[in-house]
Amino acid sequence: MFSFFKKKSPPAPVAAPAAVPDGSAAPVQPAAAGTQIGSALAAPVPVPDAIAAPVAPKPERQKWLDRLKAGLGKTASSLSGVFGGNKVDEALFEELESALLMADAGVSATQFLTDNLRKKAKSSNLTNPVALKNQLIADLTELLQPLQKPLVIGQQTPTVIMVAGVNGAGKTTSIGKLTRHLSEEGASVLLAAADTFRAAAREQLSIWADRNTVEIISQAGADPAAVSFDAVSAGKARGKDVVLIDTAGRLPTQLHLMEELKKIKRVIQKADVSAPHEVLLVIDGNTGQNAVAQVKAFDDALGLTGLIVTKLDGTAKGGVLAAIARDRPIPVYFIGVGEQLNELETFNAREFAQALLA
Repeated sequence: MFSFFKKKSPPAPVAAPAAVPDGSAAPVQPAAAGTQIGSALAAPVPVPDAIAAPVAPKPERQKWLDRLKAGLGKTASSLSGVFGGNKVDEALFEELESALLMADAGVSATQFLTDNLRKKAKSSNLTNPVALKNQLIADLTELLQPLQKPLVIGQQTPTVIMVAGVNGAGKTTSIGKLTRHLSEEGASVLLAAADTFRAAAREQLSIWADRNTVEIISQAGADPAAVSFDAVSAGKARGKDVVLIDTAGRLPTQLHLMEELKKIKRVIQKADVSAPHEVLLVIDGNTGQNAVAQVKAFDDALGLTGLIVTKLDGTAKGGVLAAIARDRPIPVYFIGVGEQLNELETFNAREFAQALLA
């Protein structure tokens, strides 16, 4: 499994500067303020991309990338087919526009990418379709880059994460997968079963708690805001690293239920004035442009800090991430390609662009 979490540890004592060949002292790198999921704590400052040597993905990561490519295979085949000819002309760009729209990229992102590609093809005299495809991968990576941001754990104790989403998006399953990753790396997690609206939701989360051997706050028939308050209070009292709150799935058009979500957030703040520290929305990669509407509605209501995009396999087209990046660039912390515990991973803009245009 690709490890993307390191439990926060006390700051290490500052060591004496190491000598370098020219006799001067090498600067000491400062420790990080928190823990980033996807990077080690207090790691040395990375070498700039311009001079860094390429690093091959770890075997576990590569296996997952292969599953992602397989899941997006139909879209990749459609987009790559546009560049199968031997010349770059207006017909190619028109075909590319159609392919991007069919991939759920949306009108705004499609227009942005094709217009940008036309300009670069002209300014750089790109006449080879393969070279044009490589330029599109670079442009798509740049568009998606604002979505690539690590989830930080450890700046607050506990880190309170509120998770929302419509029914069927894979919300509770994603919470279970995230709990597994955190627990395996030594973080203590407390789950809160605040989804009291859906039948058997509390029981489903209890199963995930048992599988991951973590504690859960669950009350039959209780008010979801009260469960959330109790969970945050218990997390503080028990010294937990993370409190994950599962809320009821609902459509953005269900205004009374959206108001309940706002109430949960307000009540959480009574238990911890700085909480929730993260508000995540789980979206189904199969829902296309409807996913963009969900992101906008939940962001307006709750102030989202991150997304988890699930089910990027089978019939998912994948281009919706380009639409999100263009219309509402909220960080995508994780993407999922299946039901297995190891099929939820951190989002990387270039990896995703390459998979979409493989």
